[in-house]
Amino acid sequence: PQTVHFFRKMPQGETDLQRVYWWEKRWREGVKNPQEPKQVLFLSQETSPVNPSYDLIYIGGALGAIHAAMMAKLGYRVLLVERLVFGRMNREWNISRSEFQTLIDLELFTPAEFESIIAREYIDGFSKFFDSNNPAHLKAAVLHTPTVLNIAIDTTKLLSLCGEKLLKAGGKIWDQTEFIRADIDANGVTVQLVNLATKEAKQVRGRLLMDAMGTTSPIAWQLNGKRTFDSVCPTVGAIIEGLEPSVWDVNYGDVLNSHGDISRGRQLIWELFPGEGKELTIYLFHYHQVHPENPGSLLEMYEDFFNILPEYRRCDLEKLTWKKPTFGYIPGHFSVGKRDRKVAFDRVLTIGDAASLQSPLIFTGFGSLVRNLGHLTHALNLALTNDQLSAEDLNKIRAYQSNVAVTWLFSKGMMVPTGKTLPPQRINAMLNTFFGLLADSPPEVADTFIKDRTTWMMFTRLALKAARKNPALLLWIWEMAGTQDMLRWLGSYADFTWDSLKNWFKKRF
Repeated sequence: PQTVHFFRKMPQGETDLQRVYWWEKRWREGVKNPQEPKQVLFLSQETSPVNPSYDLIYIGGALGAIHAAMMAKLGYRVLLVERLVFGRMNREWNISRSEFQTLIDLELFTPAEFESIIAREYIDGFSKFFDSNNPAHLKAAVLHTPTVLNIAIDTTKLLSLCGEKLLKAGGKIWDQTEFIRADIDANGVTVQLVNLATKEAKQVRGRLLMDAMGTTSPIAWQLNGKRTFDSVCPTVGAIIEGLEPSVWDVNYGDVLNSHGDISRGRQLIWELFPGEGKELTIYLFHYHQVHPENPGSLLEMYEDFFNILPEYRRCDLEKLTWKKPTFGYIPGHFSVGKRDRKVAFDRVLTIGDAASLQSPLIFTGFGSLVRNLGHLTHALNLALTNDQLSAEDLNKIRAYQSNVAVTWLFSKGMMVPTGKTLPPQRINAMLNTFFGLLADSPPEVADTFIKDRTTWMMFTRLALKAARKNPALLLWIWEMAGTQDMLRWLGSYADFTWDSLKNWFKKRF
């Protein structure tokens, strides 16, 4: 009831609520039957006589738009297919200046264009977890991160700019168009689509299909089955105006915050980011084990969001201006090595959330894609130039980082396993253990760690400090993760150690 009531207050709220239903339905279908996922990729023994009209066909116009614009800039014939009206999405993106500089260095954007898409640059961001029920040694100071996610991007302007660059380079955009299936032969891939506005069936042929459909991607489910996603953050929220300045200063962000302990098997976490003018983007999410009996519900989360938002930040919901809902399933994958997950099929490559590319702590795929865009597009350019488009070749084009893979244990430690009961204060105690160490360290330590740049020495030092501060920590994680995942994590750590040694030898000799 609360969800319907407040969605009615938003422009296009009815359409957006239908999209929440659609996303949850698609997610549940994948989670409940991962052994027999819907088949959408088919190998054909007969070669089509039709030459590919495009080098690259992208399905998904959010993160896909950035990647597509970059490849169009390199001279490739690009088609971008988007299920919604192009430029509209139900996620907002935050990043730092140093991270966005990657896109400027790649000459995808100019410095002036970057400034034009900044909705807000805030002064400082905070991370603080509820600790009233934690023992004294596990209470933590507020972690200040002034250069983490401190720039709110105007996503509409960013996607519009990507669209302009794509079209200017000769690319095409087909929006309100849904992917149905793809037939792959020796010379190309034939993609079946349907226009949702006219119900007209479409067919187009390209050299390579790029899957940027996120967690709803049937391609990702077909490639990986029950190991498609190991964890997920069901995330809901809204862009609002009207929060009193005495409640929140729009010059500051709330990067991670919990205002209570585990409830109904979930440790709820808030985020609050200032946007343009007096706008605030507020999210509520929890880390969740992907389980057929407990997929995770956006609709249930929205009911919680509207009911407990005044507990998080004092407000009268009826007096707020509701601008736009923000929601989605943000995925995670517990990687053991560079080949632990399939990201490709013959003439098909997944990117972004569909490839489970994300940061385990701040769960954003946008920053991860931006950081890795240079080497991803370089590798893809080589593959296209040399016509190395088999599954074996394309599976090498991935954004795997051993220093990121090793941190998945943190997200594992933030979720309550289905069917298990934990002491209510357990997850907050773990978060306060680690974030307390970051708060007590020099600012560059937290900045480096959260931006996925941590070194082996930094990670190992922090892990040992955490174990000394909270000797029960390892036992807690073992209880939550289980023996199998702990052994998988040791494999990740060994891989991280080996990569670090190789890099040390390269620099030294």
